[in-house]
Amino acid sequence: MLPDTVPTEIRTGRLLLRAPAPQDGPALSAAVNASRPELRRWMRWAHEPLDDAAATLNLTRAAARFADRSELRSLIWDARGRTLLGSSGFHALDWEVPKGEVGYWVHSAHTGHGYATQVARTLAEVGVSVLGLRRVELRCDALNVASAAVARRAGFGVEGLLRHDERASDGSGALRDMLLHAVVR
Repeated sequence: MLPDTVPTEIRTGRLLLRAPAPQDGPALSAAVNASRPELRRWMRWAHEPLDDAAATLNLTRAAARFADRSELRSLIWDARGRTLLGSSGFHALDWEVPKGEVGYWVHSAHTGHGYATQVARTLAEVGVSVLGLRRVELRCDALNVASAAVARRAGFGVEGLLRHDERASDGSGALRDMLLHAVVR
């Protein structure tokens, strides 16, 4: 069952998570392009540069999915809402269970400050207490040691290893294993 209300803004002490808006396209393209060398290893969508027009279209579509509750993506900003630090949100939502998967990436210039952990922890809390999710998942490539550490620090328990679950994002075509983490209520 779809929740009656979904917060379009979530504030923590250091961060603002805000629903996507088309006018954020230039900030998104700048952050993605600056981070592509690191993101390409883990994110298939990061292989090609992102121009402002494509980023604006991406956020227009994300805003529509947010409105219909099929995906609840948020942009990660500093507390004042001036610097785009990355993107996160709930993907693979299944309102019948109800459950969702947290995904995230952080601008390369802002990694190592605990933002991903804070975002994952905050979204797990909001997912359970506000959205009524019974299960919040976080998946990462088994080789992505940093993301696995984020999941642990954010309170997600390891549920298993999904062998040969996806193709590698590095362009090699190799099958990769995924770690499945979850918070269950």
